[in-house]
Amino acid sequence: MQIACFAHSLPSCWNHGNAHFLRGVLRDLIARGHRVTSYEPEDGWSRTNLLQEQNGPDALRRFAETFPELVPAIHTLSPDVDAMLDGADLVLVHEWNDPALVAAIGARRKQGGRFRLLFHDTHHRAVTDPQAIGAMDLSGYDGVLAFGATLAEVYRRAGWGARAFVWHEAADTRLFHPPAIEDERKGLVWIGNWGDDERTAELHDYLLAPAADLGMPLDIYGVRYPDTALRDLAEAGARYLGWLPNLQAPSVFAHHMATIHVPRRAYTTQLPGIPTIRVFEALACGIPLLSAPWSDAESLFRTGRDYLSAADPAAMRTQLARLRADPDLRRSLAANGLETIQARHTCAHRVDELLGIAATIGLPISATRQETAA
Repeated sequence: MQIACFAHSLPSCWNHGNAHFLRGVLRDLIARGHRVTSYEPEDGWSRTNLLQEQNGPDALRRFAETFPELVPAIHTLSPDVDAMLDGADLVLVHEWNDPALVAAIGARRKQGGRFRLLFHDTHHRAVTDPQAIGAMDLSGYDGVLAFGATLAEVYRRAGWGARAFVWHEAADTRLFHPPAIEDERKGLVWIGNWGDDERTAELHDYLLAPAADLGMPLDIYGVRYPDTALRDLAEAGARYLGWLPNLQAPSVFAHHMATIHVPRRAYTTQLPGIPTIRVFEALACGIPLLSAPWSDAESLFRTGRDYLSAADPAAMRTQLARLRADPDLRRSLAANGLETIQARHTCAHRVDELLGIAATIGLPISATRQETAA
């Protein structure tokens, strides 16, 4: 099968966590013998900001070395859509694309394009900024891939019905796995972006304050930390280490005792049940995980076995102290979380689901089967 993927960026994961999952899915499709071409804009904000970082060019080089099969084609503001779609059987269009490009691809499908077309939504804008998603002309699309059941329900209510499919993110276990040799693990680590005040209070209550109260070392990686946030980190005794290429996250996890899931507020209120991709990646690496208040509404994991949950800041302090004092608990959480990832939440699992969805929307079964690589 020939697949075209239109993404914001694959090489750059600067403030762009969706790149993690797309890399893993496309790599698995290629490994199965499918032909994959990815396209991204030359002036995307993630790539632009990455190149402005001191280590940006080096990060692009490391990406190319790690993912030699994922060399994206860079397009301009006025791309040759017909040429990019030529020969495609299945087309995936991620929501961080220009609305004009989204519409142009849909128009080709309505005009008789032989390919099947799916819109991939991995954000909360459908409920927090519905005008932004509403500006997307999806009338030519065969279906929507939503990264959680609550988001899929938003699309179903908007008229998509059975053509709104749940397609969770997952861990690329070719990259994310436990270390071959265990070194001494110390302190906590949190990898994430400060962002747009979507979880500022939660980061104080469930990360900075509990770590400071317990005197636990805390390393923080990420971007878009304003000066006020940097001051808060310093006052809490946390060490801010800046942007971390996702390729290096497994080695960082390997040197820390635990990490914490602090979901953005939209995923605890308006779209409950959708975890950040860091949950999948952390569990795949065998690092114990604690979570701020978050409802696993779809039973993706086993609360209390795969990770520990804290209902309030006091409970987070209690759970952290318990975890620090109990190496058997840490080993159990690490083993259980890894077991669940390997059984249900790898990119290979998501490729199986994607091929099933492709058949549902009309691609011949023969096209979705594993091909023999040339």
